[in-house]
Amino acid sequence: MALLLATGCGVGPDHPAEPDPPGSDPVEREVSFDSGPDTVYGTLALPETAADAPVPGALIISGSGPTDRDGNSELRASADTNLNLARILADAGVASLRYDKLGSGRTGLGDRDTDDPVPYEVFERQMADAYAELLGRPEVDPERVVVVGHSEGALFALRSPDVVAEHPPAGLVLAAPMGDRYLDTLDRQITEQVRSAESARRITAEGATDMLSELRQGIARIRADEPLSEQVEPPLGAVLNPGNAPFLRTIDSMDPAELARELPAETSTLVLWGTADAQISESDVDRLMDGLSGQADARRVDLPDADHILRVYDDAPGVSALDADRAFAPEVEPALREFLDGVL
Repeated sequence: MALLLATGCGVGPDHPAEPDPPGSDPVEREVSFDSGPDTVYGTLALPETAADAPVPGALIISGSGPTDRDGNSELRASADTNLNLARILADAGVASLRYDKLGSGRTGLGDRDTDDPVPYEVFERQMADAYAELLGRPEVDPERVVVVGHSEGALFALRSPDVVAEHPPAGLVLAAPMGDRYLDTLDRQITEQVRSAESARRITAEGATDMLSELRQGIARIRADEPLSEQVEPPLGAVLNPGNAPFLRTIDSMDPAELARELPAETSTLVLWGTADAQISESDVDRLMDGLSGQADARRVDLPDADHILRVYDDAPGVSALDADRAFAPEVEPALREFLDGVL
């Protein structure tokens, strides 16, 4: 979920060198597959061992909005969350497929106009078709596959055993996942941003009250299947608009904790959450873990000082806040390796 209100970020006087990426350099191949009327483009990242025999595979699903295969968007152009996960997976001997969601990267919008609403089902079909593409690759062993979802992508990952029921994944990796319903999470995120902006005097108390009132009215209308106003002012208008309403209504109907309870008991699950994540709270993850309590193998790893894109965050004065200058959380690699060793 994207931040709506601009916030400042400090950059120290000495611009640090970009940290080394995790893992090793995998062999990468451009791939494409059809999903409904659309051609979806992505990257197949292969470990060196793929040259000898089929290897385990992982489907990587991006977070919210027009987010490309590497995990980047206009708001966070160098997050590289998916790319960093792909490198770690390759280093662990696992091939991965990551793809440009509709509206991003080379995939773009297809034949759609910019203002055409895209329903939830289109993105779920993309996930299913990407999964089929991964399983059909000769380099990948279809009996040893996991699904990795980041942020909103974790909700799609929770849906994947039902969507690909004929060949369900052996395990799920849920990175920075929601634990509450979509619009409740959005409400909390925006409320925190608005109150922070009010405290910093970037908006008035009256403006904050009006914005939050408009937010809650919009959420209530979406849930009641009532029309949204075309006149919602920025920044809320970027989310609460008639074009987004069908998608939001559908995805909000899915409770992540309930989806977790409905997972097949044999589905292994790893939850990764950064303690400096400003978008997903600890209580969100606690709620999700309650839903996973019936699973035979559900584990959680908290990443110290990591933010929503799994990079180390330090709010000390003068420290760079640019994504590309911050290291990918070092705890991700051993957590993934241990999980994959037990699942694949």
